[in-house]
Amino acid sequence: MYDINEIIQMAWCDKTSFEDIFKISGLDEKSVIKLMRTSLKKRSYRLWRKRVYARLKKHRKMLKVKSINII
Repeated sequence: MYDINEIIQMAWCDKTSFEDIFKISGLDEKSVIKLMRTSLKKRSYRLWRKRVYARLKKHRKMLKVKSINII
């Protein structure tokens, strides 16, 4: 299994994508969001969601699409 604290730490890290979290823990993006919602305080969860939504690196798929469109 996985340690919830490690998942939360990876989710807060800007360099760790949801795909990386899935490879390590088996949790998909929706599961990580649910875990964060239940584990964090309301304000902390809102800050995290705002931060993740603004971060392109959290989604490698989006990053690949953006890089293809640039070329």
